Amino acid sequence: MPEQIFDVIVIGSGIGGLVTATQLAAKGAQVLVLERYLIPGGSAGYFERNGYRFDVGASMILGFGKQGTTNLLTRALEAVDMTLETIPDPVQIHYHLPHGLNLKVHRAYENFLQELGDRFPHERQGVRRFYDQCRQVFNCLNRIELLSLEDPRYVARVFFQHPLACLGLAKYLPVNVATVARRHIQDPELLKFIDMECYCWSVAPAERTPLINAGMVFSDRHYGGVNYPKGGVGQIAQTLVDGLIKLGGEIQYRARVTEISIQNGKAVGVKLASGKVYRAKRIVSNATRWDTFETLLSQLPLPGREQRWRQRYQKSPSFLSLHLGVNASVLPAGTECHHILLEDWDSMEVAEGTIFLSIPTLLDPDLAPPGRHILHTFTPSWITDWQGLTPSQYRVQKEVAAARILHRLEKLFPGLEAALDYQEVGTPRTHRRFLGRVDGTYGPIPAKKLMGLLGMLFNRTAIPGLYCVGDSTFPGQGLNAVAFSGVACAHRIAVDLGLPISAG
Repeated sequence: MPEQIFDVIVIGSGIGGLVTATQLAAKGAQVLVLERYLIPGGSAGYFERNGYRFDVGASMILGFGKQGTTNLLTRALEAVDMTLETIPDPVQIHYHLPHGLNLKVHRAYENFLQELGDRFPHERQGVRRFYDQCRQVFNCLNRIELLSLEDPRYVARVFFQHPLACLGLAKYLPVNVATVARRHIQDPELLKFIDMECYCWSVAPAERTPLINAGMVFSDRHYGGVNYPKGGVGQIAQTLVDGLIKLGGEIQYRARVTEISIQNGKAVGVKLASGKVYRAKRIVSNATRWDTFETLLSQLPLPGREQRWRQRYQKSPSFLSLHLGVNASVLPAGTECHHILLEDWDSMEVAEGTIFLSIPTLLDPDLAPPGRHILHTFTPSWITDWQGLTPSQYRVQKEVAAARILHRLEKLFPGLEAALDYQEVGTPRTHRRFLGRVDGTYGPIPAKKLMGLLGMLFNRTAIPGLYCVGDSTFPGQGLNAVAFSGVACAHRIAVDLGLPISAG
């Protein structure tokens, strides 16, 4: 029997990889997804303990809107004829920041501007001008079909159809958030708040956050809104997998790729830890660029393009995560789903400085046993702080770190420690082990101030037949962003393979 050669093999079933796979399957490609773990999703996966269903990563999800073109999660599901029930969140984030800066980012745009303007009345006009300019970026994006910028015919077609939107995006492509914020705002504390607005999803302050990314996040939260998937974030990946299989695609679990096979300078297949070998016309890596080129392609010298990328970008921190089950009585009436806690502006980027907190059971109570809530809290942490420990030292260090976080959360929810029903602690080592990401990193962040998004690489690599997808590619971190990466990657591969392309 002749060896089967797939059209496309996707390494990893994170959202970027699954969107690539499903988009290509919908175009008729024979697709195989190889996932090292037991379930799909990567950082958008889930796990179950004692009647609780915990999200592995963040639960503040954009991309499920009903209108426009930036609702990429909705569109990814529609491509495989699937839908997912979601629950709207009326507040994106409740901030608890230094000097009593306590405010909410309401889903209603005017309500948010009103609350922020009430705190900084002398900057009310500047606040509106800044966020309105972010909306201009979003409106440009939301007018055009978002596909691969590596396809000249697509770029030409979109420019012909929407010249003003394209010119607007071109103008903002090299711009960072801080440049625009300082044009409209002078108050140093308000500028610190803008830093936090960026940091909470880009893990970088405004000076190192591209305006195009911020325009998407700062505006879509008021347009399509933050919407939580019924059944947990893991349902996004599982529903995409169901759609993939329905279209004849395949996914294998416990299938850890150890090597990308190269023949005559071209990527032609993969080798698994089991020794099994698969071949394909195109290979897509949903691993980070560090894992892709330093581990899966360790037999090759690092391409110059990747060397230059490493000079511009560095690994972001990983996270110390606490997955908590608590008695519902500890949460006051009116508690919001998502919170950020920071006591000192100078600590925003340091280990355990900023605390992120999600309480998804406020939106979907079925994720926990009756009378209980889930609190998922995470804070930046580097793997270097968790290396070289004996098992007992590692266990003690986790307990001590968890106690520090719980002590700080007591300020928001007095009696929290006494209300604990379940606790599980994850570290950068946990993220590295289960997510297969080097050092457990959240993804790349600029190593220095860059010109907006101009330094970010696209899907194609220097190796023919090999593509990258996910947060190591344009446009970066976040579920909607990696969905964009997946749509773009699938479009570029479809062009390369001569598959049907939508006219848009």
